[in-house]
Amino acid sequence: MTTFTGTNKDGQEVIYVDKKRHLWWFGFVGVAVFLLPFWLYFSFGHNPIVTLIPAVYIYFVTAIIDKFVGVDNYNTPEEVVPAMMADNYYRLHVHVHIPIFFAIFFAYVWFVGTQDLPWWAIIALIIGVGSGSGGMLAYTHELGHKNNKWDRLGAKIGNMLLGYGHFNIEHNRGHHIWVSTPEDPASSRMGESIYKFLLRELPGTIRRGLSHEKRRLSAKGHGFWSVHNTVLQVYTVTILIAIGLAYIFGANILWFIIPHHMIGWYGLTQANYVEHYGLKRQKRANGKYEKCQPRHSWNTNHLWSNMSLLHLQRHSDHHAFPQRPYQVLRNFPDLPSLPMGYGGCFAMAAIPPLWFKVMDPKVMAWADGDISKVNIDPARKEKLYDKYGAGDMAAAE
Repeated sequence: MTTFTGTNKDGQEVIYVDKKRHLWWFGFVGVAVFLLPFWLYFSFGHNPIVTLIPAVYIYFVTAIIDKFVGVDNYNTPEEVVPAMMADNYYRLHVHVHIPIFFAIFFAYVWFVGTQDLPWWAIIALIIGVGSGSGGMLAYTHELGHKNNKWDRLGAKIGNMLLGYGHFNIEHNRGHHIWVSTPEDPASSRMGESIYKFLLRELPGTIRRGLSHEKRRLSAKGHGFWSVHNTVLQVYTVTILIAIGLAYIFGANILWFIIPHHMIGWYGLTQANYVEHYGLKRQKRANGKYEKCQPRHSWNTNHLWSNMSLLHLQRHSDHHAFPQRPYQVLRNFPDLPSLPMGYGGCFAMAAIPPLWFKVMDPKVMAWADGDISKVNIDPARKEKLYDKYGAGDMAAAE
């Protein structure tokens, strides 16, 4: 174990051993799970049932493991945070995953393109492998928040896997500014199903990302249709990869690649949906929103899934302090907390009545019973006011 040192306000040395330093490699368990179907398929009679493994692992097994492993509420002492931030071991852990995501994707393209699989097995792989590839965005998210060119380059390359070129500029300059407000297409509203949210979030974030990139280029004297457009760079490489794979395996492989990418995009939609559902920053007297606080993001400290997602589930600290790297993100008391890790929440969100039954009361508890403080779906406003705050409806009119 590695020891970090710092000095407290009284001038005393603080010595800290990061016991989670090597737990981050639990993320490679997911890699092993995604390789397991290959071994089982070729070792046991080419049984296509093994194609269900990736999806089952992501949406069900991780939730079960989270339940048994439990939560980790511990925070790194602030005195040693600078030393941990300066340790490139944690950066290496992020960068090393980028080529692995690509390798797994190419392996499954080969698998689908060369094996005689039934239609349901291909759909299972689209869902499972696509969702797994969506996990790449947790890593490009971490790198995209950094200021050095190598981390930003790593984020750009990672986004090329799914063609999510607008992600980092939209996330940093759009979502982080407007998070947990009705104006943010990437913040879900109480009463809004994940499917309705998808139709608002995806086009909204693409438009906002392209708009920010257009302004960035204009400030540098470049037009939108320019080789300097980082969003178009990512889109172009993704398309070229797909064309190359279609040339190798035949055009039918696009029936796997394109929906795979779409499911990967949906992976980020799922994360955005559960991270801010119903939470709203209040407007001040000057018409501006209050500063984003930890209470404006749903948090979860489930250890297993956090080790795989770079503490993305400690989302409360991330949005309040976006420059803090994943290894030192903190837990706070009295945070709005999800009932389980992301995989289980994604599965629950896929069944809107179940999601509403579990999460709407939690939103109301967060708002101290005042529904006027909730980010609410306008189409369901009257129904939800009748259920949770009929007395507040008149005041809101």
